[in-house]
Amino acid sequence: MGKTASHGFRVIGLLSGTSLDGIDVAAADLHAEDGTVVLTPLGELDVPYPEPLREALLAALPPNPCTAGELTRLDTGVGQAFAEAAAHGVEELGGADLVASLGQTVFHWVEDGHVRGTLQLGQPAWIAERTGLPVCADLRARDVAAGGHGAPLASTLDQLWLRGLAEGAGRPVAALNLGGIANITVVAAGEPAIAYDTGPANALLDLAAHRVTGRRSDVDGQLALSGSVRSDLLGRLLADPYFAAAPPKSTGKEHFNAPYLDAALAGLDAVDPGDLLATLTELTAVTVAGECRRHGVTTVIASGGGVANPAVMAALARNLGDSTVLKTSDDLGLPGAGKEAYLTALLGWLTWCGVPGTVPSATGARGPRLLGALVPGAGPLNLPAPLGGAVTRLRVAEKAG
Repeated sequence: MGKTASHGFRVIGLLSGTSLDGIDVAAADLHAEDGTVVLTPLGELDVPYPEPLREALLAALPPNPCTAGELTRLDTGVGQAFAEAAAHGVEELGGADLVASLGQTVFHWVEDGHVRGTLQLGQPAWIAERTGLPVCADLRARDVAAGGHGAPLASTLDQLWLRGLAEGAGRPVAALNLGGIANITVVAAGEPAIAYDTGPANALLDLAAHRVTGRRSDVDGQLALSGSVRSDLLGRLLADPYFAAAPPKSTGKEHFNAPYLDAALAGLDAVDPGDLLATLTELTAVTVAGECRRHGVTTVIASGGGVANPAVMAALARNLGDSTVLKTSDDLGLPGAGKEAYLTALLGWLTWCGVPGTVPSATGARGPRLLGALVPGAGPLNLPAPLGGAVTRLRVAEKAG
């Protein structure tokens, strides 16, 4: 019999976001108490990709061509990089019973508003071989097979975590992730959560910053703060049909990429670098705020890399207005820099305990599904009996000591 869900169980969560900066690692202690998941954050790491691997990944992203041979090499390279990141996590964050990996998304296949498939690189066998631990990976595919978008999986954590806050406020609460793509989860008392990608966040900002400065990003927001919003460019960007599409919906860099930006810039008078960054920042803020107003949200809990950008946060606060409170997940005890890695750890734990890891109202799937594929570690899989009863809430606990 495996370690039961009623006792502390340590999971290392791994993922790399659409910005491809590196691998986020988080360690969590997880157990269940009367239908509540208790998640204790144990620490986070940020492990950069080796630069040649990062450059090869960027070169493989749409609309660039990519061969089967190159995908195989990248799958191995990412798997080995994730394996080293997991080993660092085990060593530096205090051991683990399971590794959960969301991998590196390189393509999200969407046609006519439906997701046909999704591809995450990072062969989990490398992680199992390096650490000797069982690995839960390929966490999106089952939801897609069930008719869902396979995203945003953050809705699983957000619905459990923010349910009590929404009940106390009596108004909808939104969790906002500002990664390469921005996504929200709207949690209202007594209603299923709604979650979807609102549009680009850092994806276009990083692209533009690299073009005009050679740096990976405008993380301090100084370039955007030096410029002014170009209403003509913003109007073109907002005309993209994705923004008007009804949820559930999901997107990625296969859509919001260099050709999209070039098409919006085509024929316009020269756009100053500061104005370009200011306009792309405004695009993120306008689209996020508009979706929050659509659902009557009065509290927004933000996380992700964009939280570190003062230009993004200032534009978001201005567009949300005085009637909406803007906080970060750190304010509620969950480290924002590692929130998605903690989500990954939670998804792995749910699968290990036999609990579905999806919110169908958010992903659009036909029903809740157990997620992922389990890869044995150094020994045979030794799963616990499935967790009895429904898991309805999540509480973030402080680390002892």
